[in-house]
Amino acid sequence: MPPSRLSPAPGVRAPGLLTALGLIVLYFLLQATVGALIAFALGLWIGLRAGLQHLAYDAKTIGHQVQVMLAQPDARAVMVMLVLCVAAGSMLWLTHRRWPRLWSLASPPGFAVARPAQPLFYLLAIVIGLAAPVLGGWLTQWLAHGHKVPQDIQQVGAEAALPLRVALMAVVVTVGPLVEELLFRGVLLSALLRRLPAGWAVAACSLLFALVHLPDLGFLWYALPGLALLAAALAWLRLRTGSIWPAVLAHGANNLVAVAAWFLAVKPAA
Repeated sequence: MPPSRLSPAPGVRAPGLLTALGLIVLYFLLQATVGALIAFALGLWIGLRAGLQHLAYDAKTIGHQVQVMLAQPDARAVMVMLVLCVAAGSMLWLTHRRWPRLWSLASPPGFAVARPAQPLFYLLAIVIGLAAPVLGGWLTQWLAHGHKVPQDIQQVGAEAALPLRVALMAVVVTVGPLVEELLFRGVLLSALLRRLPAGWAVAACSLLFALVHLPDLGFLWYALPGLALLAAALAWLRLRTGSIWPAVLAHGANNLVAVAAWFLAVKPAA
């Protein structure tokens, strides 16, 4: 672990803790905003089409039709991909534009978008990523006493058509891990290391990572330890290698195992 209370590189103003937390909040707000804009655009399209067909639709009827359209499995999959790609792309652009000198700086307060010191850590990252969902799943099931842990993204992927499952899997395995590792193990962890000893910084970063994923898991508390352990392993990879790329790879491998069940699910008949 690096020493605590690190200082920014000379001449570089690093984001503080509030800024790091603000970026994470902004990322999830962008997801909600993009989703709302897509729904609004669909409402306009339905309203315009109704006007061309001389149909008397009120706002309530249009809103109901939008909800029905977005409730379709394929539409939900497309919506998730659009929301994640736009929100993630916006955050990557903003972070690089605002702190270009910290982008590839390996040591905190840098964001470590750089090659790892030892490429062999890529292999270790794959092992961690494949083992994490198995170990985390055992821990979660033990704490849950056999109760099933629902996950929204699992349902979306399992019910979508096969081509959309493949596309959604690619987004979940690549785009999601990249932006989350940048925000949590790049920006937030570096900000925490300037205030806390390394162990406490990793623990705080890992707990926050687990908490922000709870809504997708039905706010079930027993999902927290498995997520926190995964986050701690990703933080260790980032600090040990001086790069977020092994953590991105491990995160992606973890997600790949989690979504593999999509291809065993049979799409219900319409």
